[in-house]
Amino acid sequence: MRITQVRNATLLLEYGGVKFLIDPMLAEQGSMPGFAGTVNSHIRNPIVPLGIPKNGAIDVDAVIVTHVHTDHWDQAAAENIPADKTLFVQHYADKALVSQAGYISLDDGRAHNVEGKVFSDVRVLTGNPEFRGVKLRKVPGQHGSDTALQVAYDALQEVCGVVFTHPDEKTLYLAGDTVWNDYVASNITAYRPEVIILNAGDAQVPGLGNIIMNAEEVARVCEAAPDATIVATHFEAVNHAVATREDFRRYLADHNLVTRVLIPDDGQNCVL
Repeated sequence: MRITQVRNATLLLEYGGVKFLIDPMLAEQGSMPGFAGTVNSHIRNPIVPLGIPKNGAIDVDAVIVTHVHTDHWDQAAAENIPADKTLFVQHYADKALVSQAGYISLDDGRAHNVEGKVFSDVRVLTGNPEFRGVKLRKVPGQHGSDTALQVAYDALQEVCGVVFTHPDEKTLYLAGDTVWNDYVASNITAYRPEVIILNAGDAQVPGLGNIIMNAEEVARVCEAAPDATIVATHFEAVNHAVATREDFRRYLADHNLVTRVLIPDDGQNCVL
């Protein structure tokens, strides 16, 4: 498999002869406001430009959207991805939004649509679909602690991960926007992934803590999956993700995990 870091949680995944675009945030640098109520909300998103040309990012066989927060599915994605492209979403609520070329605007927090555009092939991950020989299994995650979900469920909402399998590939677990919890531990036990992609930028909401993994939680994953290669992403691209790659690499060095965790820069790829 080849994993290319595009920006934030946006990845290109070449797996089993299929090219997937994961969680496309394709907006121009600084074109969206920061996430209200989060750390550094005064900073406009995205903080950095795309790591590869936009045309290259959308030249894929299918798109996977783990959830529809704006740093995973934005107006630019709805506008630029071809209307006949196959898209996979976590449930029927997200299908209803995405099918109508819908997106959530950070300016007013409401759903909007690209006028005159409809995506003709939006599929729900429920039921573990297969796409061109690649099996996709939707698995649970949680976008923050139990307390965070109780306080801010309407904002955090549901998220998912995906386990990819193919006879010619290592098992891959894309965890999505989740913290370390029993869901993640159970997914590792059930599927025994050989490669795990973690959103590890330590996104922070004041009073609620981190809503994606931080370095300590990545270390927990390394402990739970001692034979897996970890790919850490979701760094240095949105206002509330406070961990830098430099900080993360320093933590890995201090905890003897440098050989376990890959941290690709934007535009860089990993072949596994």
